[in-house]
Amino acid sequence: MTAEPASPLLTHVLGDLHALQVPIPYPMKYVTVLIDRPAGGPVTMIDTALDTPEARQAIEDGLGALGLHWADVDRVIITHHHPDHYGLAGVVEERSGASVHMLDVEIGRGERYWHLWEEWLPGHLKHMRDHGLPAESLNDMGADNRRGRERVHPATRVQPLREGQHVTLSGLEWEVLWLPGHADGHLGLWNEQESVLIAGDAILPRISPNVGLYAYTRPDPLGDYLQTLGKLEALNPARAVVGHHGPVMEGVQARARELRAHHHERLDFMKAEAAREARSAYELSLVMFNRELNVSGRRFALAETLAHLEHLRLLGQLYRTWNEPRGVWLYHA
Repeated sequence: MTAEPASPLLTHVLGDLHALQVPIPYPMKYVTVLIDRPAGGPVTMIDTALDTPEARQAIEDGLGALGLHWADVDRVIITHHHPDHYGLAGVVEERSGASVHMLDVEIGRGERYWHLWEEWLPGHLKHMRDHGLPAESLNDMGADNRRGRERVHPATRVQPLREGQHVTLSGLEWEVLWLPGHADGHLGLWNEQESVLIAGDAILPRISPNVGLYAYTRPDPLGDYLQTLGKLEALNPARAVVGHHGPVMEGVQARARELRAHHHERLDFMKAEAAREARSAYELSLVMFNRELNVSGRRFALAETLAHLEHLRLLGQLYRTWNEPRGVWLYHA
C-alpha cells in the first residue's frame, strides 16, 4: 500500500490515487481534487477546483507532497463543468500541456457555457425573470454570475469521453458513467474490482446535491437525477469519492434511497402548494426554502424549485400559465 503523504489535506484512496481537499469560498469549504501518480504511467488529475490563489496554492502543495509539479500532469478528467470543479482546467492545460477530458454530453452544454458566457447571460437572467425573480434582484444575480465566471479558466481544447468507455487509473480499469441531474453531463468513474466510485457531486453525504433547471440545461434535471439515484443504488459501491464533505463516503445505496425520498417529499409539497394557490417558481421557492439566503443561495433555490415544478408539469400533475400583466409563468393544479 502506498504510504500516506505528509499533507493533512491529502487522503490515500487506493493504489496511487489520492484525494486532495482544496479550499473554496463556498459553504462546503472544500472540493475534492484527485491525483493519480502511477509508476511509469500518466499523471492524472480529476477535477481542478476554483481558480483562486488559495486553490492554486493548495494544488501546488498537494502535487509537491507527491513529488510532482504542475508540469508533470499529463491528463485532466472533469466530472462536470461547475466552477468549483472546472475552474483551473485551463491553468493546468497551460502549465503542463495536459489533455483535458469531459463527458461528451457536458462538452456540448455545460463546458460551452463558459465560452459563450457573455452571449448566454441575458437569456439566463430572462429565464429567472420569467419565473418570478424580482427585477431588483436581477442586477445582484448578474453580478454574482460575473464573479463566478471570473473564477473559471476554461481549457482551450476538451476531448470527449463517452458512457461505457474505460480509462486507466492506478493500474485499474474504470468505466465511464453518465450520472445526470446535478449537471447534464455529470461523469462518474466506476471500478467494480475495488467497488469504488468516483462520484463527483452526483451523491454527497451531508447535503443534497443541487438539482436546478437553468436556461441552458436539459428540460427535466430532476427526472434525470432520480434515474441517477437508481443507478447508484443498483451499483451499491463499497466506497465513493465525493466532491464535498468527504473525500470518501460509505453507505452510498442507503444515501441514494434517502435522497430519493427527500425529493419525492419535496414534489408532494410543491404539488400541494401550487394546488392551494397559483404562484411563480420564485414565490414557491420562498416557501420551499423558507430561510435567509444570499444571492447565490437564492438563485440555487429558484432553480431547484423550478426543477421540481417542471418535473411535475411534465408528468401532467401540474400546469403553468403565462400571466401577461406580471410577465411571469404561474404554476397551478
